Amino acid sequence: MVRGFARRLQIQEKMTSEIAQAIQTVLKPQGVGVVIEAEHSCMTLRGVNVPGASLSTSCLLGVVRDDPRTREEFLRLVRG
Repeated sequence: MVRGFARRLQIQEKMTSEIAQAIQTVLKPQGVGVVIEAEHSCMTLRGVNVPGASLSTSCLLGVVRDDPRTREEFLRLVRG
């Protein structure tokens, strides 16, 4: 599913939200958490001009967003 959304020309923030919404719509879970970390060639070749520069975006829905304990657990697991 991620590859399908990633093939579209769009910004990372929108893609993150669309993935979360698709999971919510199809699976109907109590909560969804999506975190995307990507390296953008536009940032590494121009812009900040730092190889390995990456951008993280997230979208939290349902209990993952609304319940502080669930949100903290999810974000702690994502951070590794």
